[in-house]
Amino acid sequence: MLSHLIRLTAFALCLVAGNAHALTADEANAMASGESDARIEALHKAVSTADDKTAAFLQALSDDAVKLVGSRAFIVRDDKGVDPVSGVEFAVPDAFEDVMNNNRMRGELDSALAALKLFSKDEKIRMAAIKQLQSDADETKLPLIDKAFAAEKNEQIKELLGMVRAAALLGSSDKAKRLEAAALLGSSTQASTKTVLLARLTQETEPDVKAALQKSLREVEAALAWGDRLGAIFSGISLGSILLLVALGLAITYGLMGVINMAHGELMMIGAYATYVVQGLFQKYLPGAFDWYLLASVPVAFLASALMGAALERSVIRFLYGRPLETLLATWGISLMLMQLVRTLFGAQNVGVENPSWMSGGVQVLGNLSLPYNRLVIIGFAVFVLLGVGWLIGRTRLGLFVRGVTQNRPIAACMGVNTARIDTYAFALGSGIAGLAGCALSQVGNVGPDLGQGYIVDSFMVVVLGGVGQLAGTVYAAMGLGILNKFLEGWTGAVLAKIAVLVFIIIFIQKRPQGIFAMKGRSAEA
Repeated sequence: MLSHLIRLTAFALCLVAGNAHALTADEANAMASGESDARIEALHKAVSTADDKTAAFLQALSDDAVKLVGSRAFIVRDDKGVDPVSGVEFAVPDAFEDVMNNNRMRGELDSALAALKLFSKDEKIRMAAIKQLQSDADETKLPLIDKAFAAEKNEQIKELLGMVRAAALLGSSDKAKRLEAAALLGSSTQASTKTVLLARLTQETEPDVKAALQKSLREVEAALAWGDRLGAIFSGISLGSILLLVALGLAITYGLMGVINMAHGELMMIGAYATYVVQGLFQKYLPGAFDWYLLASVPVAFLASALMGAALERSVIRFLYGRPLETLLATWGISLMLMQLVRTLFGAQNVGVENPSWMSGGVQVLGNLSLPYNRLVIIGFAVFVLLGVGWLIGRTRLGLFVRGVTQNRPIAACMGVNTARIDTYAFALGSGIAGLAGCALSQVGNVGPDLGQGYIVDSFMVVVLGGVGQLAGTVYAAMGLGILNKFLEGWTGAVLAKIAVLVFIIIFIQKRPQGIFAMKGRSAEA
């Protein structure tokens, strides 16, 4: 069998003798066998003049699909052998030796494959390859990087390639090239550039090169600091928009109606599970339209939570108006019942709600600042819901009745307003908005029976801080607390930031009990 294989190989080599290939049998053998240093040297040499066959062989090496038969390296997949140089298939002999790759060799292979992906037709693949090379670039890959730089048409990718080339030149033995590379890297906004500069500083011995590296490091750190600040602001706005969605419903049930609804978080949870159910229906019956399931989930989540809220108001809460302690205890018991109901129907474990494809990915603003599409959509959704609630309360007949009943219930009743019905409508509206918050939260976090517990306290703090019954105050409080919390997290950590925000709210309420905006009207003056 082995002699037949050798004759077949010789025949294959004769077939390709007239063609020039970057990959030769000797190069393939050198990359597959021997000591790690020799294999890595052979790898660097092959990559500098790589073609498709070289790329395929390197991928096979990375996949542990290269075997040694005698002194020759062959690609073996699905019990079929392929000569890496000629591409001729053959039967795999019984006697072969596995090629072993240690961690160092695997790292070199990954870096080499990333360098070869610089020539992909897909811009996303090229960008991913550049990101990997930013911390792995060395002088051995300069020929490929230069070739890719010359062929690149996308200006953004070309600029990043220039940074990768500069990072590779930092390891050059030529002092002038290292100085040039250090100066070029100072304009980078990539976090990986900071890592490269720090690593090179520990190895550099030339004082003037070291000074240039330190200068570039300061410039990169300054650029990254701006990215961190903007990232904290965006994260704060994102958190604030979520708090706003959660608190808007509570601003109606508690702020306008005076009902301390401890089941508000569970109404939000119902909206999240309604989104999960709609997702399952689309997966089963409309898989081709799956990307639009979220749009269908919005009205379903609103109606599910609104109907549950209306049922709670008619069956329990309407008997407890004016009795805040009993209302608190009753709604707390209801929240426990709703959580247990969800555990019975869906199980105690979290369920998965997927983002539609149009919400995947993000916008790369700076090297260390990316704005995820799902967060951007939620911010826009929060603004849309806020405008809708503001219009409903301020411009519609229902909103007029709600405000009238809130400010003076007896006079509103005397004017012919059915106050009991308005109470139900208002409570259903607040509950439905909680359902919309659950629909939004399903796109950024886990959906489980305990979903609402993590937001009920924060939502009450937002409503109280903003001013009871004041939608504008709710907006200011939600955004202010979100941004403040994220900035404090960067300095003190998540736990201490939460404590600091709570202390701030306590002090603020002590000094200004009415919140940011005080309610004006007869009920406030009474």
